[in-house]
Amino acid sequence: MGVALTLFKGERRPQTPPMSKDISNDPRLTPLAASLPATVPFVGPEAQERASGISIKARLGANESVFGPSPDAIRAMRQAVKDTWMYGDPESYDLRAALAAKHDIAMDEIVVGAGIDGLLDSIVRLTVTDGTPVVTSAGAYPTFNYHVTGYGGTIHTVNYTADYEDPDHLIAKAREVGAKLIYLSNPDNPMGTVHSAATIQQMIQNVPDGCLLVLDEAYVELAPAGAAPPINTADTRVIRMRTFSKAYGMAGARVGYAIGNATLISAFNRVRNHFRMSRVSQAGALAALADDAYLAQVQDKIAASREALYQIAEDNELLAIPSATNFVAMDCGADGAFARAVLDELGKLGVFVRMPFVTPQDRCIRISCGPAKDMTLVAKTLPKALAAARAASQKV
Repeated sequence: MGVALTLFKGERRPQTPPMSKDISNDPRLTPLAASLPATVPFVGPEAQERASGISIKARLGANESVFGPSPDAIRAMRQAVKDTWMYGDPESYDLRAALAAKHDIAMDEIVVGAGIDGLLDSIVRLTVTDGTPVVTSAGAYPTFNYHVTGYGGTIHTVNYTADYEDPDHLIAKAREVGAKLIYLSNPDNPMGTVHSAATIQQMIQNVPDGCLLVLDEAYVELAPAGAAPPINTADTRVIRMRTFSKAYGMAGARVGYAIGNATLISAFNRVRNHFRMSRVSQAGALAALADDAYLAQVQDKIAASREALYQIAEDNELLAIPSATNFVAMDCGADGAFARAVLDELGKLGVFVRMPFVTPQDRCIRISCGPAKDMTLVAKTLPKALAAARAASQKV
């Protein structure tokens, strides 16, 4: 059976097929689960291809690294495939040891999980229950909200300030509502903006008693020097989350890790899925971590691609938001409806991109970095998409 699509917060979202039965009244579900919508935080490009019948030519919407993983990581994963009859090491011992050495911290101050998404699930499960207040920015990474809602928490939001998440406003809101968690990503997704290390350190120092700052640093390897404060695992006010999905090019392997005080990190063992990390993923991440030369090459390629996207924006009289990530947000110069029309027109031309969810950030489309051929395709298709969107808006 096919999957119908509806527009939802700037993306195409799968809708329950007409023949499916609503199970919200199923007595086997918990009251909380029964009350929740069947939400998919991000619809994959594969689902969009199936629904539209349009083949994607440039996959530039999920902030994956089109440049791929280190050749050493590929070799390590190929070698590990023969051992997939075994469960992965539930302690991810070798990877944690390598990460501890890299960051000059103790192994018990690191937990490995299935990407930052999996780690967010664990930290929310550890800290949030019915009605627990949590603070984030309106329009920030939606998977965090998905987990908070799934455990019954109450989300309080503050607005971005000039396309930046606002640390002072987040702290003030946390004090106001007695929040248990504050979420902030630095560099930011979806806008690509970045705060200095000094700003983030000041935010950490201002975290209220009884609260924890969840600092998502998924793009930190792509940010300029000085974006991340020194790691201090003695500080119990912050947990820092990093990933192999972005700069290391291993999004499909699902490897992330959290750094924090040993007491908090040990609590993950109460709730985490100990066998979620495959041997193949662990082997690949370990090899990728050791290949600094390849990481530097990818950083250079992403920097060049950002410059290409800046130029494409300028050529089309759009404003590009300066980015510290592997994507660029482009202000389409109107409202969210117009940006969504541009996104849809690009999709018809085989270019998969995404856009922010919330006003006023939803005036932008967000395009991931990629190789020269993808940038050439964007340069060719974006003027057509803009023209089609403008023509459609004039008919309304």
